[in-house]
Amino acid sequence: MNLLETSKVECVRGDRPLVSDLSFNLRDGELLHIVGRNGSGKTTLLRTLCGLSRPNAGRIRWNSTDIHALGDDYRALLAYVGHANGVQGDLTAEENLRVATRLDNGTDTLVKGALERMGLTRFAHLPTKVLSQGQQRRLALARLLVSEKNLWILDEPFAGLDADSVAVMEDMLTDYLARGCMVVITSHQKIGCSAKATQHINLDS
Repeated sequence: MNLLETSKVECVRGDRPLVSDLSFNLRDGELLHIVGRNGSGKTTLLRTLCGLSRPNAGRIRWNSTDIHALGDDYRALLAYVGHANGVQGDLTAEENLRVATRLDNGTDTLVKGALERMGLTRFAHLPTKVLSQGQQRRLALARLLVSEKNLWILDEPFAGLDADSVAVMEDMLTDYLARGCMVVITSHQKIGCSAKATQHINLDS
């Protein structure tokens, strides 16, 4: 049983406190939904949970070990999708996913299915820079399907998606959680997926 836990975490941007005294435990099959107005610290918190930034105070542990002590071993366990899609415009959609699989020591056999699930098959051989913003967002999310990670950390993953793509993403979350993995997600909208348990944190409170 994996466990992501925070204890009295405080995040600061510049000299402005954003998050304070935050504690939670997240286990396999569980989802943590973080909400808050723009500027409330959602992205800062997610980057801190990824180990990209250090908390100003408090501890973040994976299976009882501080994530910064684990270093790359912890980062290898998670997939992070932020506001930026992080796709290479001169590469095709398929090439972007093949690069992602190789960086994660994955297998190319998952690429075709990921493109199909995200509705990108007919765009697979086009340079990514000619795709719409919504299509590029779907490609960024398709990377989740070609990596085998224990934890997804997702910053507004539904932004730029149409209703059909949102439904596909919600199904992806349900399937992933059913496999016993865990998700931390920010979203301004209700998330229609099934989880063993769902926790909610409102940074405006």
